Amino acid sequence: MDKQKIRDYFFNDRYARFSRIEIVDVDEGYCKVKMEIEDMHLNALDILHGGAIFTLADFAFAVASNSRGKAAVSINASINYFRPPRGKTVFAETEEINLGNKLATYQVRVYDELGTSVALFTGTVFRTEKEVKF
Repeated sequence: MDKQKIRDYFFNDRYARFSRIEIVDVDEGYCKVKMEIEDMHLNALDILHGGAIFTLADFAFAVASNSRGKAAVSINASINYFRPPRGKTVFAETEEINLGNKLATYQVRVYDELGTSVALFTGTVFRTEKEVKF
């Protein structure tokens, strides 16, 4: 697995790039990403917008689920929010819960720079026959 090629491939995710999400680490079935919290990520209450948290988790989910080289598309995703993050950086880290031939399920823990849980995202993908060219 060439981690740099995967990073380069997912640089083409324009929405993640617009949101300023960076890949910290990637491996087969695994991804860790981070986002420096900026003014554009805040809601009217001056806390991190739920949509920004979902986007962060969803991107980690996308990278992890496609990292094995088979194109995977989300068929279900949900998130539970616990608390606003403290500090200036938020992370999302995946755990591959189940890997099947056609379906795979992941949990993504979102946490702040102090390690405090912010949200928990769960998603399932359909694994297509199409190869992802890293």
